[in-house]
Amino acid sequence: MRHTNPMEAPVLEPQKLRLEIIKRIEAMDEEGLRLVHRLLLHVEKERLWRELSAESEADHRLGKFDRLSEVVREARAELRISSPTAR
Repeated sequence: MRHTNPMEAPVLEPQKLRLEIIKRIEAMDEEGLRLVHRLLLHVEKERLWRELSAESEADHRLGKFDRLSEVVREARAELRISSPTAR
């Protein structure tokens, strides 16, 4: 364990941190569990957004979106032809 700031929690190794988190979650009431669940969903959403944004930027640099409008137009035209109820 090491302290970087007296106001911060100690930094644990990942395995010890995992065990500490599990222990705290097991002791939580329903309200606490709901809050932790919402926080985890938010953290996961942010991680996925960063990952997708980075991949999207890389794809843009590689020119993978250069024909996107054309591809969408072609797909819509094919859908109209193959589906008589589509407009």
